[in-house]
Amino acid sequence: MIRTTLAQVADATHGRVEGDDTLAVEGPVVIDSRRVAPGSLFVAIPGERVDGHDFVQTALDAGAVATIATRAVAGPHVIVQDPVQAMGRLAADRLAALRAESDVDVVAVTGSQGKTSVKDLMAHILAAHGATVAPEGSFNNELGVPLTVLRADAGTRHLVLEMGARGIGHIASLCAIAPPDVAVVLNVGTAHAGEFGGLERTARAKGELVEALGPEGTAVLNADDPRVAAMASRTRGTVLTFGRAGRVRLDGDVFLDESGHPHFRIEVNGDLLDATVPQLGEHHAINAVAAVAATSALGVPAADAVEALATAVAGSPMRMERHETRGGVVVVNDAYNANPESMAAALRALAGLAPGRGTAVLGEMLELGDESSEQHHRIGRLAADLGIARVIAVGVGAAEIARGAGPVGVLVDDVESAVAELSASLSAGDVVLVKASRGARLERIAEALLRD
Repeated sequence: MIRTTLAQVADATHGRVEGDDTLAVEGPVVIDSRRVAPGSLFVAIPGERVDGHDFVQTALDAGAVATIATRAVAGPHVIVQDPVQAMGRLAADRLAALRAESDVDVVAVTGSQGKTSVKDLMAHILAAHGATVAPEGSFNNELGVPLTVLRADAGTRHLVLEMGARGIGHIASLCAIAPPDVAVVLNVGTAHAGEFGGLERTARAKGELVEALGPEGTAVLNADDPRVAAMASRTRGTVLTFGRAGRVRLDGDVFLDESGHPHFRIEVNGDLLDATVPQLGEHHAINAVAAVAATSALGVPAADAVEALATAVAGSPMRMERHETRGGVVVVNDAYNANPESMAAALRALAGLAPGRGTAVLGEMLELGDESSEQHHRIGRLAADLGIARVIAVGVGAAEIARGAGPVGVLVDDVESAVAELSASLSAGDVVLVKASRGARLERIAEALLRD
């Protein structure tokens, strides 16, 4: 964060200072007292389970100089009505100041799946062309976006943001904090369909990102997704398409090497560029095409972007993370989140990586609404059709996966039962994929296998 005083914080957040308003904040803005560094500004957020106000003294003891709070607390503080909104206002104010003083650009990505992977690829490419700030993991909501923005300083050249949504208006509110120069929309899928109320409403929400662009901005749209392609009419910016049929195009087949890494060609302005991404799964090819398109809108030559892709290892945890047990079993931990599209991509990666020797350990996909049962059944059937040797569905919410998988499907009650089933049957050379929605916390299975 750039140096600021408590008076400036109060002005930006519509708050009231209690204490010395000339006190300087020179460290990061944090919401977790365990992440305080000297000079930090601690934001005390009341939550359902934990109230940040209870940790103010801990934050001060760790080096925080002040707090944003809703009530009087120890040490200097700024009192606001809503700390989350206040943090957003502070981030918007700081970004506006940076833009007035420097050439920082903002590229934001949304989509039903793939946005964290594309965010990481874009950040990796851009890092070779200037100081780049990007979210940690999936910091993509009303907390994660301002926290990421507030990490930028006068030396930042590129600010990469991931924007998620749970309904209409969410992305628009995030864009009010950080208006993008480049807006990337990857796809409109069934993730959160239950929350949004259908694909058309999902498309409406995702399209808020391109609506936030000014005339000098660029909307990077997936030409292969009709709902995304239609967003061209919703933006004032220039439109740049990507995909199999886009201006930045995935050309021909995608080949997986023995490590499961994709090799492919990207066509840009008539030039064919050989590319690879050292990550598991064919789906990273189209992610790479999206990243090349987005960074080209910021002036990065396509050849430079493709060269950078070759060293772009996975940047966020629990996304197709490859590990190997002491007994020679490969464990692919993709347990951060899941929806039907990302689940299908992971299963195809498993089938390519371990023909006839793959085990898929799958949990419930949440927020699918009325289609939940059918979508789970389809995933089980796909796993069987791909030749995956065994499908272990964990928990009653995943029962339709086991049913869809037919003879290769097994339903177990919980994480412990899944670990027991696996431990009794795996041998060197087997490959296990672990994937589910975040609420299932199936990473515990991967962790248990790697401990043994």
